[in-house]
Amino acid sequence: MADELELLRSADPVPPDGPRFGDGPLDHNAERRLGQLMRDPGSGLPGRPIDRRGLPSDRRDSERRRPGHMRDLLLPGPRRLRLAWGLAATAVVAALTLTLVLSGPSTPPAVAAPRPLVIETGSTPVPLHRMAELASAVAGTDDAPRLRKGTHVQSWSLGMSDDKPPITLPEERIVRWRADDSHTELVVATDPRHPGRPVLSDEGGEPHLVDDGHVLLDRTYPPSWSDAPPKSPPPRDPARLRAYLMEAQYTDTPLTTPELLDAMATLLDNWTLGARENAALTRLLAGAEGLRPVGRVTDRLGRRGQAYVNDSRGVRRMLIMDPATGAVLGLESTLKQPDPDYGVEEGDVMSYSAWMR
Repeated sequence: MADELELLRSADPVPPDGPRFGDGPLDHNAERRLGQLMRDPGSGLPGRPIDRRGLPSDRRDSERRRPGHMRDLLLPGPRRLRLAWGLAATAVVAALTLTLVLSGPSTPPAVAAPRPLVIETGSTPVPLHRMAELASAVAGTDDAPRLRKGTHVQSWSLGMSDDKPPITLPEERIVRWRADDSHTELVVATDPRHPGRPVLSDEGGEPHLVDDGHVLLDRTYPPSWSDAPPKSPPPRDPARLRAYLMEAQYTDTPLTTPELLDAMATLLDNWTLGARENAALTRLLAGAEGLRPVGRVTDRLGRRGQAYVNDSRGVRRMLIMDPATGAVLGLESTLKQPDPDYGVEEGDVMSYSAWMR
């Protein structure tokens, strides 16, 4: 087994000291080593199920598990993750290897998560008050988008445990409401960066590979209605929207900027905003303390946006907004300091959501 594991480590397409990181193709040596590994019928990885948990207890309220993106998964020596190698025909294993970074026993666990989004060098930051003006102008047009109950969101969420490596699960969720107040919910395991590749899922409580587009949930719910946020329609006035978001967060005290961003995400997980509601949200965000413009960025769905960053309590939140309409495109949370107890490093992506209309 030791020889087999050494073969697997040497086939690592992205060694820790390598010049490339992430999703680049296998080089010649890695292809050769992977082929050698595939020809060995005794290859395999022992492991035990990972009990997926949310964030550390002192962060769960402010960093609720939300959708993050799958980047690299380290398999530390005595705590390796069983990744359903029985599914692995040669093409599947090759695709999976592109997403794995294999470590030796002395290497601390890393996060199965994407790298943080990168601000384009030389791009000009756009102030939030300018974005609010743009959103208000869009709201005044005749063909402005209308409010719609339901959501379409691609998400990547990090699950952590105090004794097992963290894992990131990519999912896409579509919720649509009908005229009779019934609604449908469809959730699939998929990573839009890698169409057709197997996706890591914890369906059934144990991490394993599933096909891209594997249906995790497909359900129709009977008619229901609520007049409490976030189920009730959001207001179109910034002051009333602030009160609405406070109620949605079950608090009667003013929201801090991190709390406001979390409340915004809850809203967008329930509603697809119209132009007037979006204008109210953008004006509210423009008044948030410590939310600063940093420049242009391309989000995880390939959309160009303007980024705004808030640093608070060891977490950096990046808000991405559509420069043409002022609508929110995404929200990313990354760690500003390591947490060895959970195997996470500074800069690791905790969560990411990308909302679509």
